[in-house]
Amino acid sequence: MPKPIHRRFCLVAALVWFCCSGFQAGADQTYIVKRGDTLHGVAKQQGVTVGRLAERNGLTKSAYLYTGQRLIIPSSAKPAVERSSESAPAVALPASVQRAISRAPVRSGRWKYIVIHHSGVDTGSAKGMDRYHREVRHMENGLAYHFVIGNGNGMWDGQITVGRRWVKQLDGGHLASEAQNRYSIGICLVGNFDRQNPTAKQMQALRALVKALTARCELSGSAVKTHQEINVIGTRCPGSKFSSKSFKDSLR
Repeated sequence: MPKPIHRRFCLVAALVWFCCSGFQAGADQTYIVKRGDTLHGVAKQQGVTVGRLAERNGLTKSAYLYTGQRLIIPSSAKPAVERSSESAPAVALPASVQRAISRAPVRSGRWKYIVIHHSGVDTGSAKGMDRYHREVRHMENGLAYHFVIGNGNGMWDGQITVGRRWVKQLDGGHLASEAQNRYSIGICLVGNFDRQNPTAKQMQALRALVKALTARCELSGSAVKTHQEINVIGTRCPGSKFSSKSFKDSLR
């Protein structure tokens, strides 16, 4: 083969390899959120504007970040195609939890809301909460919530416990209004979110659980509420470090 043709062949082959191997000039990078990170702080550290960072990740400029969250850092050159696959990976529910949701005798129209709480303490378990609700608060059906999600202190981080109230399709005991308890599913995350963020695994488990419940109970995203959004008596629950808007946006 003549040398000029050989050189052209090598050049083309190298170019094809470079393109197919996934290297892209100016490609977006991924940043894993650490404890204490804020959207403004990450934007400054990465050399991008807060507005662009928020837009690229489907967040507001005041969005709360949780430890372990994956942020896409936009490159200096605007990407030609937006890839939704770069968002946080979906987490499947454990088979036992999915079965409990599927097998429960849910009547059409039985539930109107899914309400998110925090326990207000750093350590806890569904078993401990059940004992407290029975022995101290004298609740006949025990655990006030339908589901509890652990934080690694008393339960595994991200572990979902299905309560008796869900299995038996009983009214909740987590709201101040008895009327609201009749049609509101309660989910409690262990932790005090006025002092610290929910863990990444808790948020992943919560997202998967809420998606499964909205599908099972034929509810829309507007049915998802925090305790403070729906309670008839003022409350800070689930704390200042739980961003309701960011969480609801992540369900889309």
